[in-house]
Amino acid sequence: MTDTTERLEVDGFALIGRTFEEYVHMFDLDPAALAGQTVLDCPSGVGSFVRTANERGIDAMGVDIAYGMSPTRLSQLANADYEHVVAQLREMSSLFEWGFYGDIDGRSRYLKRAHEEFSDDFERNRGRYVHAALPSLPFNSDSFSVVLSAHCLFLYGDRLDREFYLASLRELARVATEEVRVFPLSELDTNRYHALDWIVKTLESEGYTPEQVSVPFEFQRGVAEMLRITDV
Repeated sequence: MTDTTERLEVDGFALIGRTFEEYVHMFDLDPAALAGQTVLDCPSGVGSFVRTANERGIDAMGVDIAYGMSPTRLSQLANADYEHVVAQLREMSSLFEWGFYGDIDGRSRYLKRAHEEFSDDFERNRGRYVHAALPSLPFNSDSFSVVLSAHCLFLYGDRLDREFYLASLRELARVATEEVRVFPLSELDTNRYHALDWIVKTLESEGYTPEQVSVPFEFQRGVAEMLRITDV
């Protein structure tokens, strides 16, 4: 991956979401193998993975600090972030590979669908969505078979320090019985997270088995790996 000074400009943390289909690719998931298992999506944002996973027989829950808001306020913020993100994509389209989405309009449709499906499920099945934030989750140890974490850990390396990320990974591992998967391994500028080697070595020294694994998904240019943590 080549270094670049271009980057998406995101104030705070973007409140957007992904679909089940996107998760299958970015985490290289086998939906059939997940059926009947417990899965945590953290942070879940306004994504529709939890809804679709439950429809497919997967016992999935989502966690996000934003779930303390009213549905109306949540949608207002998500809509504003959607507009900002799409505008950024149009300005910096060269930072991205468009094979999965086709083009910016395709990406926009995924964002809209994720939010719409989430909003409906958030209203109907509030128990699936827990108001909490890393690095402290309100679950007993070994509560979930698999834990997924997308577009938070590592992405915001300019505003969250490596100690926060390490503590968050330990917490995700605490509540998992089988594995934790984290995507992507880059920051907003598409460069590999600068403290990733330190985090991997620290996790190894604590008895975890972290692996950087290629996935069949690339949106940020050159970013097509996840961190898979086993021996949790």
